[in-house]
Amino acid sequence: MVDVNAQIQAVDRSVRTEEQDGTPIRVQQLGQTYPSPIDDVWNAVTDPDRIARWFLPVEGEARLGGRYQLVGNAGGEVLACTPPAQGRAGYRITWEYGGGISWVEVVLQEVDERSTRLELTHSARADDVPEGFWELYGPGATGVGWDGGLLGLALHLSSDASVTPEDAEAWVASEEGRAFHRAAATAWGHAHAASGADPQEAARAADNTYAFFTGQESAAAE
Repeated sequence: MVDVNAQIQAVDRSVRTEEQDGTPIRVQQLGQTYPSPIDDVWNAVTDPDRIARWFLPVEGEARLGGRYQLVGNAGGEVLACTPPAQGRAGYRITWEYGGGISWVEVVLQEVDERSTRLELTHSARADDVPEGFWELYGPGATGVGWDGGLLGLALHLSSDASVTPEDAEAWVASEEGRAFHRAAATAWGHAHAASGADPQEAARAADNTYAFFTGQESAAAE
């Protein structure tokens, strides 16, 4: 059983727009502190066997310059990889899906010997997003998926839980799963509004995101 409210409140979320070479870049960031030492969290987010137990099965080479492929999802290249040293660690990868490319960076910071802060940043060129997609869903389309990943990692680190993609799909349809996705979509709506978006438009995008993740796409699009 998941304490939905506790997990949602444990995650910090932000949205901002930067500019790179004259191109707008949308940046979404999530952060959560886990009650595990940095070496254990690093292993959990880099070892393919462990990644498959809380996120998705992954194939390829988990090394600098190597290519990875999440089964049935995104793939890409490992652009940077820095194992734990002096209380910090991290990696940066391309996130290639559906013909598009964006970038994901994971940074670990030791809080103390028994806890680690994880920050995940997902950056995408605004021009690469399909027309109308951001207006319809806002940051939740990407953010809610990462919220699910942080939840899976929290369960794995706290109880060594192992979740298959089939288990995750069934859970989304459960009352608990719907409550989690509702709360996560709402939280991203708040982050969207905090970034300067119109609050009503941000709330509407959050509703559409929730409908999308829970199989109500047709209702959201009407």
